[in-house]
Amino acid sequence: MVILSYNLNGIRSATRKGFLPWLGGQVPDVVCLQETRGPVGGCDWGPFEALGFTHVSEHVARKPGYSGVATLSRRAPLRVGVGTGHAEYDAEGRVVRTDFEDLTVLNVYIPSGARGSRHDFKMAWLAHFADYLRAVEKEAPAIVICGDFNICHEAIDLHDPVGNRNTSGFLPDERAWLTALLAGGYVDSFRHLHPEARGHYSWWSNRPGVRDRNKGWRIDYALVSEQLRARMRRAAVLMDARHSDHCPVVVEFERRAPAAGPEW
Repeated sequence: MVILSYNLNGIRSATRKGFLPWLGGQVPDVVCLQETRGPVGGCDWGPFEALGFTHVSEHVARKPGYSGVATLSRRAPLRVGVGTGHAEYDAEGRVVRTDFEDLTVLNVYIPSGARGSRHDFKMAWLAHFADYLRAVEKEAPAIVICGDFNICHEAIDLHDPVGNRNTSGFLPDERAWLTALLAGGYVDSFRHLHPEARGHYSWWSNRPGVRDRNKGWRIDYALVSEQLRARMRRAAVLMDARHSDHCPVVVEFERRAPAAGPEW
């Protein structure tokens, strides 16, 4: 079972840059997209359905062309949840939950705190999401949280930790929140399988030459609950994909034997 997560920085822009044929060459069972920036009525998912992703669960922002997340899957989820139940936060289109027989996938686009009071908004959003997650945990057999967290966890995860120590996305309170989340029963799939790997980034500034020199940040994650730790086979940051200012991240699990339950 393969889950792929990608902040597209606008689905129309990514499509113009060849995202669809690229995705057609991949083999994910589930695709979590962030920052789709679709219209209020939702995106046209026909081309994705033609690739085999026949089930789409979308959370659209109230503001046209802003934020937005969508989860695509090759088989129907048992249950879909859009948003977290908080009206102000849900207006920004940031969370989709899809439940399958043996796991729940949470597709999240955490707010950036880069503009003034948005840091306080971001920290309040994170506190709310932690409470929401505790409620999901009571119902889900296992959880994968995929998406753009807008948080770089450790110094190894960005090119210049000293110069960015006071920069949004690498602030102590943001990093502490992510540390607490991991301590509460989640595994950073990439860092777990590649504990010493450097230079594997998932976002780069649009300033000229920054991406070519790989001056990036790893802010996109696939976090898996402890129940899935032993089933992880692969985790990767696909830096060669250039349809966005982000790149995709992927996690792959062993397929569970039929005797143990539903098989992907």
